[in-house]
Amino acid sequence: MNTNPEMLDILKALSDADRLRIIGLLTRQPASRSDIVEKLALPLREVVDHLAFLEQVGVLHQEHDQYKLNEGKLAGLARENFARERPSYVPAPELDPVSKKVLKAYLNADGSIRQVPNQPAKLKVILNYLLQAFAPSTNYTEKEVNQILRRFHEDTAGLRRDLVDANMLARESDGSRYWRII
Repeated sequence: MNTNPEMLDILKALSDADRLRIIGLLTRQPASRSDIVEKLALPLREVVDHLAFLEQVGVLHQEHDQYKLNEGKLAGLARENFARERPSYVPAPELDPVSKKVLKAYLNADGSIRQVPNQPAKLKVILNYLLQAFAPSTNYTEKEVNQILRRFHEDTAGLRRDLVDANMLARESDGSRYWRII
């Protein structure tokens, strides 16, 4: 995951209720430190700490003893981080349009499963996708099957059962050996 330290600082700044109250006050009009203490009924020491932190991360700035929101900074961060297109999974070009649509809807950009679909037709598309991780004519232990499936989703038992129920994987009755059928 590509982390943006600047955005993380802003989110940390916005994660405190008192800092949000200060920001809310400053959205109406600039205010001095004493105005903030009086209007929000907060201790001076806390207000000083909150203002210093908000100023450090660029949410606000001080002009002549008045604190003002740095609206340009906030708008720029919003444009940069929230308006851009999110990466998505790109299915193989040889797939049919319906399968491509299902894979785009249910897979993360890294190919892991965002959500296992409930609808049988969509689930079959996901299971066909998972089946590609298993080599034909190869025997797998249950542990190996779980290890492969864990790359895609945490519910390895459910996916394993779905693959067996769909006759894509076969298994010994005791679960000691799995193999790809198709």
